[in-house]
Amino acid sequence: SCKVFFAKDPLKIVRAQGQYMFDEKGEKYLDCINNVAHVGHSHPYVIKAATKQMELLNTNSRFLHDNLVQYAERLTATLPEKLSVCYFVNSGSEANDLALRLARQYRGHQDVITLE
Repeated sequence: SCKVFFAKDPLKIVRAQGQYMFDEKGEKYLDCINNVAHVGHSHPYVIKAATKQMELLNTNSRFLHDNLVQYAERLTATLPEKLSVCYFVNSGSEANDLALRLARQYRGHQDVITLE
């Protein structure tokens, strides 16, 4: 039961560049909802970095790799000392699931309240 954002007049997006997405007719839309707002679509630096990494190794974080440790060290160096543990997850869903499991373990309760 997934809803389309534009049920009455759905968009068929065929490409994107920078902060814009383009439909099948070439109409340009400002992208304010996807997870690319930080650098935009098709950013040359991101493409180059992703290609370089995928040429070396394309896997998830279930295996040991020095890059995970180096990234965790760089990240925690910018945070207060109490925030010294990193959990790498694949998606927002995994992050939410992990947060719930950690909270339940810490508090010893199973109840959850969610707000829309």
